[in-house]
Amino acid sequence: MRHIDIESWERREQYRLYRQFDQPHFNMCVNVDVTTFYAELKEQGATFTAGVLYVLARAANDIASFRCRIRGDEVVEYDVVHPATSVLSDAELLGFCSLRYTADFAGFAAAATVTLASAKKTPSLTGEPDRDDVLYTTSIPWVSFTSFAHPMHFHPADSVPRMAWGKRFEESGRLKMPLSVQGHHALMDGVHMGRYYEKVQEYLAEPQTYLNSTA
Repeated sequence: MRHIDIESWERREQYRLYRQFDQPHFNMCVNVDVTTFYAELKEQGATFTAGVLYVLARAANDIASFRCRIRGDEVVEYDVVHPATSVLSDAELLGFCSLRYTADFAGFAAAATVTLASAKKTPSLTGEPDRDDVLYTTSIPWVSFTSFAHPMHFHPADSVPRMAWGKRFEESGRLKMPLSVQGHHALMDGVHMGRYYEKVQEYLAEPQTYLNSTA
């Protein structure tokens, strides 16, 4: 982790502007193509949830603005950020679960599957409130949504990026999935979120390469 010198930071003006907003987050929702990705996961015997969480975390770790966090009057940039996600028990009770990101997909998927299964049995809302080196994620597999809003505190607003994915659907012979991404405008702009979507789609389109790579 490194501390960013705000006075010499190239986006200090944007940071100062959006720090003043009551609601400084912005959100995009895009349908991504998961045709090849879904088939590769089935071939590998990996769960779709583990695969999506891996791709979302890998793309975030590729882009510095998704690893930056606001701490009081400071900004820090983490070396690595990790996915945290919601789980639903058999009794339909919501819980939270933190996972550890690693570039090795096989290792990540194996550990995530065990951790998610355990969290589903004993759902907890405690989470790890003191951590911000995370990405808040959730899935809404019942709906192919076109927009999404996350519950959050605004005074002050945290700076953790949020992602949500929805029900897969077919379109023109391809398998699509809605993906919502939310970020703090003091740390990122539309160009950074656009690059994030590009990274996500790149990984989804070439899973044979990226799911078998540790770099």
